[in-house]
Amino acid sequence: MTDVPENLANIHKRVNLALESSGRPAKDIILVAASKGQSSDVIRVAYECGQRHFGENYLQEAQKKQYELADLLDICWHFIGPIQSNKTSKISNNFDWVHTVDRVKIAERLSNSRDASKPLLNICMQVNVSEEITKSGVSLHDCIKIANIISTYPYLNLRGLMAMPKNNMSHEEHKKVCETMSNLLLETRINSSKSATLDTLSMGMSSDFERAIKEGANIVRLGSAIFGTR
Repeated sequence: MTDVPENLANIHKRVNLALESSGRPAKDIILVAASKGQSSDVIRVAYECGQRHFGENYLQEAQKKQYELADLLDICWHFIGPIQSNKTSKISNNFDWVHTVDRVKIAERLSNSRDASKPLLNICMQVNVSEEITKSGVSLHDCIKIANIISTYPYLNLRGLMAMPKNNMSHEEHKKVCETMSNLLLETRINSSKSATLDTLSMGMSSDFERAIKEGANIVRLGSAIFGTR
């Protein structure tokens, strides 16, 4: 826990250097602390260092933390794990962002479940950019078509795309994947009826976030770089 303030300070320096080297303005990024497996006390330490965005993979674990941290009113909760159909109602109403929408059925259920008194639920559509058989996500070919369907749901705000590239890629392979996602977001925006809100590329984790930023990511999801290995 004592390393979290130092880790966050170091990450902010690295993020700002990556933004500067790519000609992007400072703070043109949302840093999501992937807090799966971390205690509420550790999250509170990160919060006290200025961290506001936290990502959780499991609904039940997240709900416990949200209850314990209910006094921190300006936390922004991101759901970044796989979505089971029977969990969509609680996910829809306990999170501000959902990054892992990988099919129309899930998007429809999230919209139907969202409390109308709440702001629109921010959505990223997960893309299977590496075309891995074992990984969820919309195919590159179907991305635009599915984005246009999701854009019609009244309680969702489709913000952009999310990718989880495969592990152990070379620098060139990772660069190509990032370029593919950047181009796909642009193409989706051009062909969307709600192009103004398609402003988000959620891509980059602890091992590769600087390269992702240089290729256009504006949300990065970092776990071990902030909290250390579990």
